[in-house]
Amino acid sequence: MLSLSPNMNDELLRDALDGLKSNPKTLPCKWFYDAEGSRLFEAICELPEYYPTRTELSILQTYSGQIAEHLGPEVTLIELGSGSSFKTRVLLRECDVANYVPLDISASMLEESSEKLRAEFPEINVQPIEVDYTKPWELREVSHRNRVVFFPGSTVGNFTSDEARDFLQNVANVSSKLLLGLDLKKPIDVLLAAYNDAAGVTAQFNLNLLARLNRETGADFVLDKWRHEAIWDEDESRIEMRLISTENQRVNLGGETIRFERGEWITTEYSHKYAAHSLQALLQAAGWCLEKSWTDEKNWFAVQLLRAC
Repeated sequence: MLSLSPNMNDELLRDALDGLKSNPKTLPCKWFYDAEGSRLFEAICELPEYYPTRTELSILQTYSGQIAEHLGPEVTLIELGSGSSFKTRVLLRECDVANYVPLDISASMLEESSEKLRAEFPEINVQPIEVDYTKPWELREVSHRNRVVFFPGSTVGNFTSDEARDFLQNVANVSSKLLLGLDLKKPIDVLLAAYNDAAGVTAQFNLNLLARLNRETGADFVLDKWRHEAIWDEDESRIEMRLISTENQRVNLGGETIRFERGEWITTEYSHKYAAHSLQALLQAAGWCLEKSWTDEKNWFAVQLLRAC
């Protein structure tokens, strides 16, 4: 497995200190996905409240023939944030994929999923790369033949508008085709339930970010002093996930002391939900044109094939 990433523990600590010393305090959501975080996210995808995964998967299954036709022959499929590559298997089965290049920040998940994929699809060249794809990156070792970047899960919604524009511009340096999953605006009660599930799995997933800082950087977060919350921000059209301090406390991290007041929160994730006008403005600003769009019956989610223009 090729690695394009620096020492992850050092980068995790640096990002955590930068975020927790800012106002308001933040932690980057890319650090959710260690082995435990990836396991918890897989469990979230099975929850009855969490519609995005099953809705996007249904779209891919329903329209796989059309997608294959639009992607063309001998595809080099580059997936960003591949995880277990669960949804990608639809494309690997139905499309003419010669090379599959999963990119992920979790080396352990990449190794595990790539081993399974090689056994399941021996005719496909599986080339995993450990990299933080949220930063500028290049793929010199990867075939240039019919490259298609696959970015499912509406993960682009984790970025702010400016960050999403810059990110999508960078993707155009890697491929002129982008298959993008996008979560659309829908009733607020549906959104809030998806991120505040009754079983509390999303809360465990969110709190694992603090546990990871304890494990990998020597921080001393007491998880019982934090609670999970997800709110809807209408002005920004996004879910905002938070970890809220339940008391006044101090946390030691990287030789520094971070103070938290009762009720103060750490923002851990944004998840933007797109309306047609905002989506069109974003894609136009980033230099992408729509070639084809597929959606579900409720119009809750979309998979769009874009081309650089």
